[in-house]
Amino acid sequence: MGLYRQDGTRITRAGFPAATLDDPPVRVTEDVYVTEPYGRGDGRPEGSKRFLLYQAGTVTLRSTIDRLFTAATVATISPATGPAEGGSIITINGAHLDGVSAVTFGGAAGTDLQVRSATELTVKSPPGQAGAVTVELADDSDPITLADGFTYEAPAGG
Repeated sequence: MGLYRQDGTRITRAGFPAATLDDPPVRVTEDVYVTEPYGRGDGRPEGSKRFLLYQAGTVTLRSTIDRLFTAATVATISPATGPAEGGSIITINGAHLDGVSAVTFGGAAGTDLQVRSATELTVKSPPGQAGAVTVELADDSDPITLADGFTYEAPAGG
């Protein structure tokens, strides 16, 4: 048996026409499921149908897995201002927020993060200096940075 090009010339092992891929295959190590809400739903996994997406042992490309993690987007931050001593409960609305694992305000970590749905989360603001600060959300896909996303108010009388 031999391998040949369309023009009839033989292909050697060293000359096999192939290119190295930048997208390596990966083996899924445990069953992975995807959920779909019954009807319109509210984006929460409760009350959802679950389907097997990848069975353990499946081999797929890394880029296929990466496309499953949609980047979060932020529509609103409410309230957008709070006291410099922190402690405000901030509601962030947007899309694909269920992959957010942390929120920082001017580099300081917010506390009591609760992802309520794919479209809403709450977090308690940390103490900060008076003025506008960058809000950053750590997301499964990429961090989301909102310059001047929150403003700390100066203490009263100070």
